[in-house]
Amino acid sequence: MDGMSSIAIVGAGPGLGAAVARRFGREGFAVALLARDRDRLDTLVRDLGGSGVLARGFLADVRRPQELTGALGRAADEMGTIEVLQYSPVPHRDFMRPVLETGHRDLVGPIEFSVYGPVAAVQQVLPGMRRLGRGTILFVNGATAVLPHTERAGTSIAFAAESAYGHLLHERLAGEGIHVAQLVIPGAITPGHARKDPVVLAEMLWGMHRDRHGYRHFADDLDS
Repeated sequence: MDGMSSIAIVGAGPGLGAAVARRFGREGFAVALLARDRDRLDTLVRDLGGSGVLARGFLADVRRPQELTGALGRAADEMGTIEVLQYSPVPHRDFMRPVLETGHRDLVGPIEFSVYGPVAAVQQVLPGMRRLGRGTILFVNGATAVLPHTERAGTSIAFAAESAYGHLLHERLAGEGIHVAQLVIPGAITPGHARKDPVVLAEMLWGMHRDRHGYRHFADDLDS
């Protein structure tokens, strides 16, 4: 598919991932969906196809960097160069333990999920973006990325690292026309919510890609 570019959504599900796929699909993007569950991917691809979005699913576990980079490589081959990367997998419940009950081994999962995964994904897509001369990398995180929570230590620590990595990329790549930004979504993504409905969030992410200013954006107030 020479000449086409695509968006890759890592951690795509029926909520935010599907909404972002529709929003970018409407602008002519081909959509590569990455997730661990084949049935979920197949359903998503079918639903999106029904609304006219060209989408394909690619199996990958973000905690296996080679699996993730392999899937992103195949996505680029099949769907066109990845111009937009969204990294938004939902963390596992067992990453969220109280800080004093979090040993060093308890941090392996969160760090694999929120640091090694993003780094592997970015390193994989960056050469293509540089060839295009443009690109957007979007990190989606919960509130603990900016406000650590004593009862959710794993994600608080790993999201802080992911946030720092994204910020470094933002500063380093801006001069190359590659925009890196973070959307912080406090609390749960909630259908029907004025600011946290998936469609509203997808519109925000589209705006971040289009407007290209600033690193960190908030979907809603932190205390909500």
